[in-house]
Amino acid sequence: MAAAQAQIQSSPRRPTQVFEDRGQRLWRWLTFSPALAMMLALSVLPIANLFLTSFQNITWADGQQVRTWVGLTHYQALFSDSLFGAGISNTLIFAFGAVAGQMVLGFAMALLCTKIVRGRVLYRAIFILPILIPGIVIGAIWKLMLNFDFGLVNKALGLVGILPHDWLGSPETALFSVIVVDIWHWTPFCFLLFLAGLESLPQDVFEAARMDGAGAWQELIYVTLPLMIPTIVVTFAFRLVLAFKVFDEVYLLTSGGPGTSTEVISFTLYQRFFTEDKAGYGSAMSVTVIFLVSLLLVVALSARRRTGATS
Repeated sequence: MAAAQAQIQSSPRRPTQVFEDRGQRLWRWLTFSPALAMMLALSVLPIANLFLTSFQNITWADGQQVRTWVGLTHYQALFSDSLFGAGISNTLIFAFGAVAGQMVLGFAMALLCTKIVRGRVLYRAIFILPILIPGIVIGAIWKLMLNFDFGLVNKALGLVGILPHDWLGSPETALFSVIVVDIWHWTPFCFLLFLAGLESLPQDVFEAARMDGAGAWQELIYVTLPLMIPTIVVTFAFRLVLAFKVFDEVYLLTSGGPGTSTEVISFTLYQRFFTEDKAGYGSAMSVTVIFLVSLLLVVALSARRRTGATS
């Protein structure tokens, strides 16, 4: 039997089969080319133009765009830009703080939802409600709730004898307040992914663990979490990339203030491009941010492959 299979594999292909294979490959390329062209037009070409602009200084004369090559000047200026440094540090604090809170709360909500027998659909609808609200409405809601004079948060704290606090106007609590708002907004995203992951886990493993006498805590630590590691890594990667792009919540709640306490990198880019009209310098800043986010994404996907290989 093995000799017959080896003879079949070693036998040369017929000419008609070669032409059929070439025709199939050509047909695949022809059907794939529109999607490839669209991807190049919508992603690769803009990024290439952004990279090219980062080495230029753009001015306007008589209504015409004038591009002047400046080399690495814009990249060198990044090291002395205090706003860029504050934006990077605040974005890192915001991203990891918000994503950590969303992951923990989302996983706990998903775990509890799997234990609910009655009213599961109702609980799911309530849990995902914040993600359905537009960003502008979320900014208005939380700006009213965190208001110093008549906000619901200070009113609730006043009931237990705590003095009111300017949550969005204080440098010590402004970034923390924005992180809380983002956790409230995006926890449903993590909840949905974790819920799908938990409901797809093999139940025979849990039944075997219960037969061995494992309690609820042991089942969570030694069975649920190891099986959920691939889903956790993917969710973390998605949310980390999205957290690095936060803009609307900062713009609506604090506008980067007070001072630079909530100056995130997206808001800094907005100022460079649209307020100061520094397209070349803003492009250099954008390329640097894209590189940092891509590096984090590569690390997360590498961790995903390692966990997938060991699980």
